Amino acid sequence: MKRTVRIAAVLALAVPAMAFAGTSTWTIDPAHSHTGFGVKHLVISTVRGEFGKTTGSVVLDDQDVTRSTVEATIDTTTIDTRVADRDTHLKSPDFFDVAKYPTLTFKSTKVEKAGDGKLKVTGNLTLRGVTRPVTLDVTGPTSEIKDPWGNTRRGLSATAKLNRKDFGLTWSKMIEAGPVVGDDVAIELDVELLKAAK
Repeated sequence: MKRTVRIAAVLALAVPAMAFAGTSTWTIDPAHSHTGFGVKHLVISTVRGEFGKTTGSVVLDDQDVTRSTVEATIDTTTIDTRVADRDTHLKSPDFFDVAKYPTLTFKSTKVEKAGDGKLKVTGNLTLRGVTRPVTLDVTGPTSEIKDPWGNTRRGLSATAKLNRKDFGLTWSKMIEAGPVVGDDVAIELDVELLKAAK
């Protein structure tokens, strides 16, 4: 009986160790990653822009991908819609208020399989001091590759949709009363991951 208890105890300790053995940590390479967005203007067209710097990390569990985690930070001061006056306005307290909130963050709370090579990653998005749940539709991650300098890399892409008003991204009552700027914002990410050294 005692021997059985000892074996059970050893197995209980070994299971977390085996799960941990399948994990690897990856950092987002901001030089080879892109975070873009699109929002309707006057209902008839889509204005697109991007954030110039996205950083963060991904802990991947290849034995059980649902145990993986994601953390990302986007620098809101790097917003670029190709129109300087519009960018200045978006950085102002009317919208992102980058002087007070220079970043937006995402931290995953759940990873689910969504088909072959597909995932749904749900997490908390914090923008302008407001935190709301957001789900990313993810394709990837790709298989590992070695770059010419011997670094190990993987890639993934993700999309999401959020309502800007949920995060306080509103302007004047007159503008909000009309269809000048759409409520829904489409987010697109293309991320290159660099394997962290052990």
